[in-house]
Formats: sequence, structure tokens, C-alpha cells
Amino acid sequence: MKRNLVALGLLAAAGTASAQSSVTLGGIIDTGVTFGRGSVADRVQLTSGNMATSRLIFRGTEDLGGGLSASFWLEAGLNIDDGSGQATNTNNQTSGGNLSCTVATTTTTATTANPAIAGTALTSTSTSTSTCTPAINGAQGMTFNRRSTVSLAGGWGEVRLGRDYVPQYWNRSVFDPFGIVGVGQTVISNLNITGITSVRASNSIGYLLPGSLGGWYGQAMYHLGENAGNVGVTKRDGSGYGVRIGYAAGPFNIAAATGYTRYAAGAVHQSNIGGRWDFAMVKLMAQYERERAGLREADGWLVGGLVPVGAGEVRVSYSRFHIDPPGNVAEPRATKIALGYVHNLSKRTALYATYARVRNSAGGTLGLGGATTAANQGSSGLDLGIRHTF
Repeated sequence: MKRNLVALGLLAAAGTASAQSSVTLGGIIDTGVTFGRGSVADRVQLTSGNMATSRLIFRGTEDLGGGLSASFWLEAGLNIDDGSGQATNTNNQTSGGNLSCTVATTTTTATTANPAIAGTALTSTSTSTSTCTPAINGAQGMTFNRRSTVSLAGGWGEVRLGRDYVPQYWNRSVFDPFGIVGVGQTVISNLNITGITSVRASNSIGYLLPGSLGGWYGQAMYHLGENAGNVGVTKRDGSGYGVRIGYAAGPFNIAAATGYTRYAAGAVHQSNIGGRWDFAMVKLMAQYERERAGLREADGWLVGGLVPVGAGEVRVSYSRFHIDPPGNVAEPRATKIALGYVHNLSKRTALYATYARVRNSAGGTLGLGGATTAANQGSSGLDLGIRHTF
């Protein structure tokens, strides 16, 4: 009888817990054909994520009462064209870019006759060490590379721990008509010099403002490189911070952000500002970004818009980027114009087409759609695809 009462109690507790929490499975499947043309080599590929990056998302929230909630978010990037996962990075450094990167040491012993003393032998030992080059963007099977966080939220805001988007990433994404994917994405994203932490950071501690501040929003993050304290000048490599503050009211949205990651070889700085104004007939967007990586500097800007047309929308953008290396050397530049159309078949499924053309100068070699182009030559790209959300 006591066992039956205990079982009934556990079932009741489980029912209460399930009523207070929820878990959701969702994602995006996006794939299509990409055509790239360059002065050296053209390319045709079946590609993934040219309108929105393909992904698988597990997320859940538990109501803790008193206005508190706990939540988790696990988001894995997918390559639909070949079924592989996308790479993550464990410590915001090149050494954390390949989870299977190992070093092996092999010792070989050889015995030969000793010509000096008859009937004796000489023994020699050699040691070889195999190394591997860490891959920042190599396939690693499915990893939750896009986001893996746990959060505690309330009326005071949200504290978020794990791998997450850096604050300065959002201005490049939100204020780009093409969402920084595909051949149409801003040339700032094609050529940015800020490296591993330009989009996401691992080992992060973040805070987000609550959504009750009259249109003001913001995010702050600190991320850790997790190096040992006795490794000298590189002990803080991969550690850094990011801050973003913005204001949105009605059709208007503007935000500014800055971020920093420390490396002994040269720290990385990234600052940007972006805005959008919805005029109903057209949504205008603009952004400006300035970057520094060690002694190199770069800056770029974009203007663009979205125009609703029937069951879809037209997307257009014009962007420029300029890299300033140290010394009296050429300063590569690239200018891109992009035009696209999205046709919604339903709330969850859309067909899309994007064409882009880039012009290189001062030694620039940017190719689109996987094409290769020579210095100071142009390149073009075309995406044709389908996107489905679930």
C-alpha cells in the first residue's frame, strides 16, 4: 500500500512539473544550387543555408514562480547538402577549432651490426611526433555550435551561460537585408578580419536587459579563453567582452555595439552601428562597421532595403569594405551589389533567388559562390533555393 501511495505521489509530481515546463523541437531546412563565376575558376554547388542557415533547435522553459523562469537552448548548424554538422570552437582560439585534433608520439628502435667490435650490435632510437592543424570551420559531426546556453530570467533581465552570439554580431545580421548568408550577404561579413569571435563565443557569461524598458534593449557578455595561468603571455588568449545597446519604437530600430578579444599576437576589436526604418512600402537599412586585428584595420558599410511584393519581397543591398594592412602596401577593397526575391508558398516554406556582383580593387580577390578570381577582377554569384521551417 505504501509503495502504491509513493508511486501515485511521484506521478502527481511529474504531472505538476510538466505543467510548469515546456520543451520544443524546431529548426530550418534551407538548401539550393549556387553558381559562382570568377576570372580564374567558376563553380556550381549544391549548398545549404543561403536564405537562412539550416539548423536543429531544442529549447525549453520552466516556470519557477514569482516571475522567475529557467530555460535552455541547444542549436546545431546543419549542412543539408551532405548531411554533415558544422564546427564549433572550444576556447575562442585556433587550438579549440578541431575537437578531434590530437598529437601522437611514436618511438622506433633499430638494431644494426657494430663494425668496430665483432659480435656486437648498435641500437638507435628515434622519436617522431605527428601534429595536426586545428580547423576553425571543419566538419565535426553534429555539434551545438550555433548556441548552447542555460538561462535564468526575471523582471530584472536574463543571465545566460554557455556558447552564444556575441553582441556585436547582431547589428551585421539584423540590418542586412540578406541576413549575412548566401551570395547576397554584406561584403563586411565576406571579408571581416576579426576571426573566431566575430559571430559567437564559447565559455560566455551574458546579461540581457528585460523587455520592459520602453523600447530600450541591450546585451553584455564576457567570454573566457580558459588557458592555464602559467602559460605566459598567451594565458588570456580567447578572453574578451562585447556590449550592445539599442532602441526600437514602432517602425524605427537603431543599435550600436562593440567587442574585444585578447590575443598575444594581436587583439581583435570590432565596433558597429546599424538602423532600420519601416515605411510600410519599403524597409530601409544601413550599417557601418570598424575593425582592428593586431596592426591591421578595416571598415565597411551597407545600405539596403526590403520591398513587399505580392506573396513575397524583393531584397536589395549595396556594400563596401576596405582593409588597411600595416606598412606602405596595397589596401584591398571590395564593392558588392545584391538583388534577390523571396516567394512565400506558405508561412513556413519559401522559394528564393539571389544574384550578387562584386568588384575588387587594390589587390582584392573576393570571389562569390565558391568561384576563384584574380586580383582586381570581378566575380558574380547566384543562389536558387528553398527554405522550410518547422
